[in-house]
Amino acid sequence: MKRALFLASSFSALAGCAQATNALNESPFHNVLELTERLNHLVIGTRGMARLYTEADIDWNFRTNSFSTPSDDRYTRLVNDGFRSYRLLVDGEVKAKSVYSIAELRALQYLAQITRHDCVEGWSAIGKWGGVPLHTVLSLAQPTPAARCVVFYCFDRADDGTPYYESLDLHEAMHPQTVLALDLNNHPLDPDHGAPVRLRVPTQLGYKSAKWVHHIELVAALDHIYDGKGGYWEDQGYEWYAGI
Repeated sequence: MKRALFLASSFSALAGCAQATNALNESPFHNVLELTERLNHLVIGTRGMARLYTEADIDWNFRTNSFSTPSDDRYTRLVNDGFRSYRLLVDGEVKAKSVYSIAELRALQYLAQITRHDCVEGWSAIGKWGGVPLHTVLSLAQPTPAARCVVFYCFDRADDGTPYYESLDLHEAMHPQTVLALDLNNHPLDPDHGAPVRLRVPTQLGYKSAKWVHHIELVAALDHIYDGKGGYWEDQGYEWYAGI
């Protein structure tokens, strides 16, 4: 019975965010690809656990990637005041809109785990990530029955000025290893690694682990957000579900 309920709720989440998938081509190959992606999502993405490593495995000089560190006035002011004025907004399809300072996030449940970051470009690195389990923040916000997806808005922008964003379905967002990272390798995140808050999704490829997060919005669908595919890179053609 529990398995049946899990499958039913997972298919509901997939239906609610259907416009975020990239398997839109109607050819038989893409139909099979879409079905495989959904099965991976159901069986692995919301139930499987990413491998945990040891301190001896850590890449202490953890590689940076993605866009350049934000240099606009808003982010620079935050860096200069040690992120004391930073606030994380959590809103949308929630019963309890929330705003958190870094100190308030650190006062919540803390999780440290050593996992591997796998980049779509082909490289990987192992780091010790510490922060707040995302499910803790979402549970406090009390998602409404309409909530299907969680959108993360970031400080960085593409060269054309498009704001960076990413998203997860609600089930993957509630995964016990998905974390709002505050620390990397026993130190607070530095700006190049996504300070002050970075999404860390060890069960998916690295582009899902968005840096410089300042706003989390729960939504019923993604089609009204930018190009409607669920993330900056997804809008460029990447897969929305990027399970490892």
